[in-house]
Amino acid sequence: MNLSELSPAAGSTFTAKRKGRGHGSGNGKTAGKGHKGQIARSGHTRIGFEGGQMPLARRLPKRGFNNIFAKPLTAINVSALDRFEDGATVDAQALLDAGVLSKCEYGVKILGNGEITKKLTVKASAFSASAKEKIEAAGGKAEVI
Repeated sequence: MNLSELSPAAGSTFTAKRKGRGHGSGNGKTAGKGHKGQIARSGHTRIGFEGGQMPLARRLPKRGFNNIFAKPLTAINVSALDRFEDGATVDAQALLDAGVLSKCEYGVKILGNGEITKKLTVKASAFSASAKEKIEAAGGKAEVI
C-alpha cells in the first residue's frame, strides 16, 4: 500500500451542497431558507434566542457562586493507598505511576473511605480528618505539601 493509494472509507465523506447556485442545482433562489422571515435574514438569531420570549437561561433562578479561579484537587480514598508496599512514600507522582490517577493538575486530597493496613508516608495537598487518622493509626505519616 502506498500513501497515494489511501482513500477514506466508503460513505464517510460527502460533497457539500452548493447553495444559491441557480434553479438547476435544486438549491437556488432562496438557498433553502424559504421566503422572508427572520430565519431568511443574515445573522438571524443567536444561540438560546427564543423569539423575544425571556430565554430559559434568564428565567431560571441563580444559586450560589462559581469561582472561575478555583483549582480543584483530585480526590482519592485511603483504600487506594493499600496497593503500595509497606514503608513506601506515596505522593502525586507515585499515584500517577501506579495508575491510581490518570491526571493530577492541582494536587491530591486523601479522603477517608476504606481501610489502610500498611505503614506509608503519604504526601498530599490536603487530607480529610478521618484519612489522617487512619494513616496514622496504621503507623504511617500524613504530610501536607
